[in-house]
This record gives sequence, structure tokens and C-alpha cells, in this order.
Amino acid sequence: MGTVNKEEWTFDKFDDGSLKIVGEVQLRKYGKFLEDFAGQLKEIDEALGESIGDSWDLTLDPISLQVLPYEQTSVLQLIKTDNKILNKVITVLAALCTELDSLKHEAENKFYPALLFYGEGEIEGESPDGRAQIQMGRMMPFLQELSCFVIRCYDVVRHVLHQLSALYSNGKSSPIVMDVSNVHFQSVYEHLGEILTVLITLDEIIDNQNMLKEHWTLYKRMLKSVKHNPQRFNIPDEKLRPFEKLLMTLEGQLLDGFIFQNCVEQIFDQGQMLVTKNSLFAEEFALNIRSYLSQLEPRLGETNEVNHRHSLVGTIALYVLHFQLYRVIDKKIFKQFWDLYKKIPGVWLIGSIIWYPNEFLFQKLPHMAKALDKKALQTAGQARLNWLQQKNLVSEAQSWYVSVTSWMVKMESSFSGTGALVDDLNHRCLLFIQGLLYAYNLQHLLKTVMNLHIDLRKPMTRTSVLALCRIAELLKAIEHTFHRRSMLVAESVNHIIQHLSFIALSTVQTAKKRIVADRKYNEKKLDVLSALFMAENCLHGPGTKERRLIIQLALAVAMQLKVFKDEELASLQGVLLKLDVICDIRERLREACDCSFFYWHQVILPIYFNDLFETAVDIHKIHYMFGVLRDCVQPMTRTKHHENPKILLESFDREVMKNLNEHLLSPLCRDIETDLRLHIHLHLQLDDRNPFKTKVKDLTSFLRMRPIRFFDRNINIKAHVEHYLDETFYNLNTVALHDWKTYGEMRALAHRKYGLDLMEVHLPSQTLEQGLDVLEIMRNIHVFVSKYLYNLNNQIFVERSSNNKHLNTINIRHIANSIRTHGTGIMNTTVNFTFQFLRKKFFTFSQFMYDEHIKSRLIKDWRFFKENHLQTDQKYPFDRADKFNRGIRKLGLTPDGSTYLDQFRLLIGQIGNAMGYIRMIRSGGLHCCSNAIRFIPDLEDIIAFEELCKEDGLSTECQKAARQLDEIISNLSKNFAEGTEYFKMLVDVFSPEFRDAKNMHLSHFFVILPALTLNYVEYMIASKEKLNKKNKIGAVFTDDGVAMGIAYILKLLDQYHEFDSLHWFQSVKEKYLKEKNQLVSQANSGKVDEKLKQTMTLTLKRLDMYQKEFDLLYYSLSSARIFFRADQTAAEEEKDRQEKEKGKIPPTTEEPPTEVVDPSANEEANPDHVNDS
Repeated sequence: MGTVNKEEWTFDKFDDGSLKIVGEVQLRKYGKFLEDFAGQLKEIDEALGESIGDSWDLTLDPISLQVLPYEQTSVLQLIKTDNKILNKVITVLAALCTELDSLKHEAENKFYPALLFYGEGEIEGESPDGRAQIQMGRMMPFLQELSCFVIRCYDVVRHVLHQLSALYSNGKSSPIVMDVSNVHFQSVYEHLGEILTVLITLDEIIDNQNMLKEHWTLYKRMLKSVKHNPQRFNIPDEKLRPFEKLLMTLEGQLLDGFIFQNCVEQIFDQGQMLVTKNSLFAEEFALNIRSYLSQLEPRLGETNEVNHRHSLVGTIALYVLHFQLYRVIDKKIFKQFWDLYKKIPGVWLIGSIIWYPNEFLFQKLPHMAKALDKKALQTAGQARLNWLQQKNLVSEAQSWYVSVTSWMVKMESSFSGTGALVDDLNHRCLLFIQGLLYAYNLQHLLKTVMNLHIDLRKPMTRTSVLALCRIAELLKAIEHTFHRRSMLVAESVNHIIQHLSFIALSTVQTAKKRIVADRKYNEKKLDVLSALFMAENCLHGPGTKERRLIIQLALAVAMQLKVFKDEELASLQGVLLKLDVICDIRERLREACDCSFFYWHQVILPIYFNDLFETAVDIHKIHYMFGVLRDCVQPMTRTKHHENPKILLESFDREVMKNLNEHLLSPLCRDIETDLRLHIHLHLQLDDRNPFKTKVKDLTSFLRMRPIRFFDRNINIKAHVEHYLDETFYNLNTVALHDWKTYGEMRALAHRKYGLDLMEVHLPSQTLEQGLDVLEIMRNIHVFVSKYLYNLNNQIFVERSSNNKHLNTINIRHIANSIRTHGTGIMNTTVNFTFQFLRKKFFTFSQFMYDEHIKSRLIKDWRFFKENHLQTDQKYPFDRADKFNRGIRKLGLTPDGSTYLDQFRLLIGQIGNAMGYIRMIRSGGLHCCSNAIRFIPDLEDIIAFEELCKEDGLSTECQKAARQLDEIISNLSKNFAEGTEYFKMLVDVFSPEFRDAKNMHLSHFFVILPALTLNYVEYMIASKEKLNKKNKIGAVFTDDGVAMGIAYILKLLDQYHEFDSLHWFQSVKEKYLKEKNQLVSQANSGKVDEKLKQTMTLTLKRLDMYQKEFDLLYYSLSSARIFFRADQTAAEEEKDRQEKEKGKIPPTTEEPPTEVVDPSANEEANPDHVNDS
């Protein structure tokens, strides 16, 4: 093959512009993206602005800013100079100080809380056997860890002393490392004092933990029991012995109160390292103690005190350690320590523990007791009491309130940066430090006073408690202010640290130039120069703890020569102190504002909540108090004696919420409810509510307050009050439905006055016309029929009498609503209950009719009527009925003056009321069904939903739901179309018995009706007349139960024709017409005087009244008879039934309804119409 010529395949460059177009498109897209992104950033910036602090909730703290300086640089990397010896010395001391710091941190976060909270969280009255041993068993791993920690502390303390002793060597026992004749590493002694303070604190906690000691004793007893019978507990003896030995070791090391004592009394001389023989180190040790004390003492109890009193514990511990090492007492220093009680009564360590320097010195240096006056301890004790008594907490709280609030205003307004940058930074630095100083001062006052009262067992007054609560609120207000300005504080802190570092750096560089200018170098000058170089190197970086520690150690070496002028040294020390505070400001603030000790002072919460409710001023400060309570939560999570720390947390939560509910929320709810009631009932004679005369609290401030965050809940006071009022109004409204309007007005007023959004009280069936419940009537049918009266025309029941100013009524709507509530199944149950009731009443009815006196009179009257019916024109004589009515009184009267016929009328009335109730149940059921079925468009053409679901292939669940819907609709339409003939059922069930030959004594019932109706008319006239009298006892205006009862029993006995044959109502009509005609003819005769005329007019009115009552009874009875189909006899009904069964005549498609002519449709029944029917 031939070679390919590449040049032949090279084309001329051709640019069609496509690349340029694509590039421009991409650039435009990128430009558009940048514009959109810049717009979004601008919106975010505007939304956040400087106001982010206002919406940053401290209780949630979803984002936390850590302003603590941090770097990933080790101590070895920071200590780099050409002076190898100095490097090693500073490295060792810095590493030891760092180790001491970590041990202190571990003790504070791990060991203190577990020991301090031991035994807490137990429910009162619940302490089952073995609980103490189980809790102590859970503590065993922890106690072993504590033992290891204490041993580690002993080792580190011993190692620190060995290193210092080697450094300050006189050259006899060990070689001189470097010249440290004027070098004082005070920061090392400060760290050593802190770890000794940790050991003292552990001793004090265990000494105050009585429950821990009790449980320890019980645990040892249990172990002895196990040891005596190891087979029972299935524990081998070889395991018990080491465990028992471990317990003895732990008890001697930890629980006997010698943790600190064992540390200072340990053997420090090892091999060639003879610490106790080093006189140079002894002098240096004492010099540092004096120097440290001279710095602490002037600031104790002063306004510029930070945590100096805590450092004082370490200083005294160092003094005791120095004595144990060298057995030398500096009486001047001892006197200084002893007299400190004049400045501060005691030092708060942790929890509720107060540490007294005098007692500690007296205990650890017993031989000095001889040099002291006998009354020295008593004087110190008395001084504490005097200090407490002289404290005017109210005025101090007010003074601090003014100072803190003015500082808060400056914090809110001093970040505008109006002046020069340096001035602004200095101003902000001083402002931060001032807030921190205020926090420390408030903390010292609060913790010292509250815990002194506990330790000295001195009760606090209510005003003192409230003043201390106010101080606690101020403490939290400082913390909240720093948190609210977190963004700006974080920004300022970095600038301030840079500014302070620059000032310190300038001073160090000036001193370094002085050394360099002097060319006469010696070993000491080289050490100083190296130290200054080390300090300068550490100042070039973030202000981490390691860098600041190295700076202090390096400057301690540098200051062995006068490299700084006095003013420069004072300025440098001040700048370094500020740098320490600003770098650790968040940590120091948390320490200063920590109120976890409040767990042991929960007893003051009821007083605080009561006062908050009574004064109703500055309600928002409750957030600060809950901030105090939240501080207790963190240490509780580190407890070991419970299976889960949540048990202790839940116990604390219950206690706090119980106090809040009892002393704030419940009284607030009650007061708001009372206020609403008093407003609504202003028309009543109430107490004077003039705000100028009586104190009126403004409770709206409680409701406007934002929710309180506590544990995992938000306590919304407004929502709590709304829930309480909703629940109360609902419960009370269901009890008294007639008060619905009052509660509606109270709801409206609550919204208008307090801004409360209350729910509408949706009662069952969503109506206020529930009336007396069907279920209640059914259960107490015997009471109902005697207490209520039936009105046939209006189909309503009216209460017979009441102690209230009104009478309750029950109508069809009430029954329908009640049926809607309970369901239609209640209707059949009601009929069953009524059947049982009627059985009992008919038994009484039968007994009355069987009575010889009654039966003989009825037979006699019936015989008289049959024999004289021609003479009486087939009408039952009125005189015979009147004679029967009056003659029955001879049989006796009841205690209330009623005759047996009155009692019989009441019996018939109760039976009629029961039948009226059945009629109302049926009407109510139809009413309920009609309301339920009104949403179905066409009752004649009802859609089958199940078929539609199957056609569309819907799921089985949908088809099942559709089937249920079809069944419900079918049931409703059936009930609506047919109803149930309850009257027919009750006639059919009783009529065979009534018509049976064995009940022949009932066959003369119709004969008693003339006398019974006459008795009824007299009773109704007397009752209606009472309506116009002042004393309305016994007043009645309707009692159609008698007519219903008569019609029902006549139907049961098939005696309608027999009763009609008496023509009783025609007889009554003729009788009254005859008497009226006589009166009219007598009046027209003209021989009547005026007095007699008035008597005749009154008689005429009375006759009209009687006639009217008889007519009303006749109409009611005729209407009632329609319900029981009075047009047919029993024989005719039986004949119709047989013909229908045989199919001779087609059955009527529509049976006559139970209410053919329902008088409720026309309140005034037409007598002619009723008669025709």
C-alpha cells in the first residue's frame, strides 16, 4: 500500500459561527442564573437582616453559634524555639495543666451529677423492697470509674509536684534544669488548686448524700446474706470474695470522706525525687500561695469578682497540701484565710452544698485550733447569721434590676458603630465583660443566700423568696440578651480578640526589642528572649486555651528580668485578663448563668406562681423562670441510679407542671370563667365591681404571652384556657340545655374581651332541642307518666308541676332528635318497656274492677239502665252517674283527700299517657326518617350503588361500603313509607286476655265511664281555676291521657258499641241544656231581684263551663278512638282478616294510618267532623 499524504486530508479552516452562538447562549444562561441567585441572596439577607436575633428561640436553639476559638494544632507545635530546655519545661507544664483541665471537666460533667442526684426521682409512698439494693447495684460500675478517676487525680497531682520540685531544685538531690530563681509559674498552681477543689467537692457531695450511705449499708447487708447462702443465689464463692474486697476498697477510698485527705497525705518522695526535702520548692510553693491569695482577697465580695471565691477553695487546699508536705504553718496566711468569713459567709460548691473555709481549716489543721480563741468558730458561725439578717434582698433586687436593665438597653443599642473602630471595639469589650460581671455577682448572691438558708435551717420570708426569684430572672435575662444578640456578639468577639492580641503583641515586641538592643547576652537573657518569642508566636493566632496557657507560662519566664515597664506590665496583664474572658465568654456565661442548683429549691415555685397570678404584672418574666428550671435538666440526664434517666426527668416534669397547674393555670381559668359569668349576669344583684373601689386584675396579659417551652411541650396558656372553657361550657350545657343562650353570650364575650377563640358546643345530634332523653324516659316510664300530662291536639307532654319558674315540655322534635342520637333501634325497646309497664298497670286496673263494692254498683247501674232504657230515652241518666261519683266517697279517702274514683282516673290517665308517648315515639321516628331521607332525590327510583361499583370495577372495600349504603337507604325508605303500627301491636297483645271469659269482671267497664268522665270534668274545672290563683299548686290546663286511656281500654274490651249505647254525652248535653233553659225562663219571668239575678248569671256560667269541658272530653275521646279503629268491632276485624287471608277480597294497599285525623294538624278540632268520623 502507498503512504497517505496528510496534507491532502487537511481542509481549509471554515468558521460558520456556530461555536460562537453556542457560547453566547451558555453565557446568557449563566448570566441569568447569577442574576436569579443574587436576587435570592438579597431576599434572604433582607428577610434575616439584623432582626434574626429576635426570632431566635433560646428554648429550641436549632442552630447554635460556637464562638470558642479552635485550631488543630498541638501543644508541641506551638512551643517552637531554639531553646530546647525551655521548650521541654514549657511543654511538660502545659501538658500537665491541660490534663488537670480535662480531669476537672470530666468530674463536672460525669461524676458530680450522678452523685448529686442519687436517690432523686422516687415517687412518694412507693419504695418496694429491694429498690435500694437495685439502685446501688446500678451504681457499682460508676463507683469503680470514680475510683479510677480519683487514683488518676492522685497520680497527676504527684506528677505535677515532682516536675515542679525537679525544676526548683537546689542541685543536691537532682541536677538544675534551668535557672528559675525569679520565675513563678502561678498558672500551674492555679490548675493544681482546681483539681484539689474537685476532690474536696467529691468529699462534700458524698458527705451530704445520706441516702447513698444508707443504700450502701443495705447493699453490704444483702451481700452478707448472699455470702452465708451462696447456693441459693447460684453465686460461686470465688467470685464473692474479690467483690467483697472491692466493696471494702471503694468504701475506704470514696465513702469515708477521705478523698482529699488521701491525696495530700500520699507519699510524694520516690527514689531520688525527694519533694518534702526540697526547701527551695517549699519557699516557691509558699510564695505562690501568698501571691495567689493577694490577688483573690481584694476582689472577694466586690462588684468586680468573677469566680474568685471558687478559686479560694483551691488556694486553701494548696495551703493544706503545703502543710502536709513541709509541716510549716505561715500564721499570717492562716489568719488571712480565717478572717475571710468577714467578707463572704461561705463558698457555694455545687447543688445545695455550702463550703466554709473556717471549718475546713479547723478540720484539716487541728493543731492550729490551740492557737485560736475558743470562740473563734462560734464567731464565724454567728457572722453567717448576721450576714443573712443584714441582707435587704428587696432593695438589692431593685438595685440590680436597674443596673441589669440599663445594661440590656446598651446591649440592644450599642452595636450601631457610630464612633471610631477601636473605640467601638473597646466599648463592646467592656460591655460584654460588664454583663458577665453582673451575672457572676447575681449568681453569688442567689446561690449563697438560698443555700445558706437551707444549711443554717433558717426559714425565708415570702418577700425574700420573691426577691430571690427576681434575681434569678435577671440572671436569665442576661443570658437571653447575649443569646438574642448572638450574631453580633459572634462578629464582635473575633474583632475584639484580634484587637486585644494586637495590643499584647505590641507590648511583647517592645520588650523583645529592648532585650535585643542589649548585646550582652547570658543564659537568663536567652531564656527570656526565647520566652518572649514563644509568647509572640502564640499571639499570632486564635485565642485557644492552649495558646493562652503557653503565653502565661512563657511570660512567667520572661518576667524574671524587668523587661516590661510597670505601666506596660499592668496594661499587658489587663489585656490578657480581657483576652481570657472574651475568648471563653460563651463558656463563662453558661457557668455564671447556670441555675441547676434550683432543683433543690422547687419548694418556692408555688409562692412564685401565686404571686405572678395575684400581681399579674410583667407576666413575660415567667419565661426566665422556666429558663432557670431548664438548667436542671442537663445534669439529670447523667444520673446512673435509675434504669433510665427519663424516670427522673419525668418526675421533675410532673412536679413542675403540678405546681404550675395548681397555682397559676387553674386559678386563671377559674377567674376568667367567673369574670365572664359576672358580666353576663350583671342584671342580678352582684357585689360591687367598680374598678376604682375594688382591685381588678388584667388577665389578658397572661393570654397574650407566647407559649412556654418546657421539656418536649409548649405550654400555651391561651390554648389551655380555651380548652378549659370549651370543656366547662360543654359539660354544663349538656346538663342544662336551656342555658345554651347564656353560654353562647359568654363565648362571644370571651372572644371580645380576652381574644379567646372558643369552639361551638355541638351537642349530640347537633341541636339544642334535645329535651328529656328517650332513654331516660324509657328507664323511668312509671315516673314520666305520673309527672307529665298529655295534650292530644298539639301532641305534646307538659310537666305537671315544677320547683322552677317554668315547666318542661316534650314534643315531636325532641323525640326525633333523641332518636337521631341513639338510633331507630331505641323505638322498639321503648315499646317493650311500655308493654311491661302496661302489664303492671292493668293488674291494678283488674283489681279495682274486681272489687265487690265497685262490681256490685256497676251491675246494679247496668241492670237499672236495661230495665228503664225506654223511660230514659236510651240515655244513661246523669243523676245515676252523679250519685255513683258522690257515693264512692263513702268507701274512704286517701290521706290527700282523693277518692277511689280519683285514683282510678289517675290510673287510666297514666295508661293513656303511656299510649300518647307511644304515638309520639312513632311520629318522632317518622320525623327523624324524613330528615335523614330528604337528601335522596327520588324515593320511587333509588339507585343501587353496589351495582354501579361492580360495573366500574372498583375495589372490594368500595363494593362493601356501597352495599352498606344501599342497606341503610333501603331501611330508611322502608321505615318512612310504612312506619310501624305500634297501637295495633299493643291492642293485639292485650285484647285476648281482656276478652277472655275468666276476666268477666272487666265486662262492666263501660258502665263506670259516666261517673269517671264526670269525676274528670270536675277535676279539670278545679285545676283550671287554680291557674288564676296565686298558689298554683295542682294547677293543670290539659290532661288528655284520660281520654286516650278510656279509648284504649274500650278497644281492648271491644266495648265501643256498649258505651255508645249509653248515649252518655247526649244525656249530659240535654241535662245542662234543660237546666240552662230553666234559668233563662226564670230570668225572663221578671220576678227576680238583682241579687238573685247575679246568682243566676254565675250559675249559667258554671253550667257553660261544665258543658264546654264535657264537649272537650268528647272531642278528645272521639279523636282517640280513631287511633284504635273504633269503626269496627272485634268480630268484624276478625272477619276482614280471614277474608284477606283467603284472598276473597284484595287487601287494601294502604292500611289506615294510626293518625287518620291527626288533631295536631288542626288545634281546634271540629266536633261535627269528629262525630261524622
